[in-house]
Amino acid sequence: MTIPELYKKKAEGRKITMLTAYDFPFAQMADEAGMDIILVGDSLGVVVQGWANTLPVTMEEMLYHTGMVARAAKNAMVVGDMPFMSYQVSVEDGIRNAGDFLKAGAAAVKLEGGSSVAGLISALSRYDIPVMAHIGLTPQSVHRMGGFKVQGKDGAQAEKLLSDAKAVEEAGAFSVVLEGIPRQAAKKITESISIPTIGIGAGPDCDGQVLVMHDMLGMFDRFTPKFVKRYANIKETAIGAIKKYKEEVESGEFPSDEQSFH
Repeated sequence: MTIPELYKKKAEGRKITMLTAYDFPFAQMADEAGMDIILVGDSLGVVVQGWANTLPVTMEEMLYHTGMVARAAKNAMVVGDMPFMSYQVSVEDGIRNAGDFLKAGAAAVKLEGGSSVAGLISALSRYDIPVMAHIGLTPQSVHRMGGFKVQGKDGAQAEKLLSDAKAVEEAGAFSVVLEGIPRQAAKKITESISIPTIGIGAGPDCDGQVLVMHDMLGMFDRFTPKFVKRYANIKETAIGAIKKYKEEVESGEFPSDEQSFH
């Protein structure tokens, strides 16, 4: 999957599919299932590391996971999520850290913010580092927003989101994630800009959709956002298998002669 192909999909009205993955086996499954984009999200801080939010995730951890995913992806575009404080201090920091993502195997980086990060997006674009922007509910701003709350619910906020979308487009972002915003606002943004929009909790009118793999596979259930649809219950299946293993070990059924060497 390439950036020109993503533009082509938007122009032709074909939906873009994106899913998170954080290691080799899950990235391999996402790739074989035909995902257009695999996002190595800083959401790993919550669904893999067990933190309450994404803020503790480090650059070193993100690069480690990006390398695993990049080694698995044969067709999907790999996007690395820039963690908190990897680009906020200075443009120079942002360029250096974004470059490290590409060295680790990503084809692009994602960063949160609208007009406030347009300067950084422009700088990265000048150095041919593709940027996926992210506006609306931005998890790294959880404390400012007072929690993970829907953004853009009134007219002024919706107009600000549209302004942010146009700012990142003008700065050179090749796409923009719209998270946790009303369907009507997402539709207007999608129709108003030329770059693809990827929705998560932004309704069906975006050019594509993204979910956290651990959410849609039922592997994470500490909380379930309204926008998540669970397509499987891997956690329940895995616990059942582990219980079966425990029972067979305790009963002497496993290992049997079939699993033994002679």
